[in-house]
Amino acid sequence: MNKLGILEGLLFVVGEEGLTLNQICDILEINLEEAKSLLMELKKSYETDNRGIRISYLGDAFKLTTKKEHKDYYQKLIVNPDTNSLSGAALEILALIAYNQPITRVEIDSLRGVSCAHILRRLVAKGLVKEVGKSTMPGRPNLYGTTSDFLDYFGLSTINDLPKLPTSVSSTDEGELFNSIYKEEKNEVPTNWWVWLLRNYRN
Repeated sequence: MNKLGILEGLLFVVGEEGLTLNQICDILEINLEEAKSLLMELKKSYETDNRGIRISYLGDAFKLTTKKEHKDYYQKLIVNPDTNSLSGAALEILALIAYNQPITRVEIDSLRGVSCAHILRRLVAKGLVKEVGKSTMPGRPNLYGTTSDFLDYFGLSTINDLPKLPTSVSSTDEGELFNSIYKEEKNEVPTNWWVWLLRNYRN
């Protein structure tokens, strides 16, 4: 078992919440000394100039973070006009937050099956999502919710103005539901219809 590779993957998956030493020990089923040794080995591998990330110890958790000397380039990514539109993945994450807030990044990842760390940071940078507190889960990960800018973006007065989601509907029912709300003439609604909902809700 490649414990070093697994540790790197774990740190990537948990994103900004990071992992405590105890969590690393529990997940990898190792003792504290071995966990510290793995962290030091991984940390050392990132210290060369040709690597763009590093391991940081923030709060009580170890996290993968970017290098400060590259911050000007990251800022360009955020403010680049070509990146201002919301992708399908961003809309999906935004919808999951809107309908399930407050929610942690790990919970979003669990619902989607893939990491949302990068897109979530973009949504926070755009002012559509913000940290709203800390979860009581181990490690006390951040909780996320929508902002007033989110409401403005989709033309809502309050979050309660979002269309109610049915617990179980057929594809035909979905089409009828959204046709009645948005007066759309399309006959097909995507399976991940919350993306369709948010994309079409903006007037």
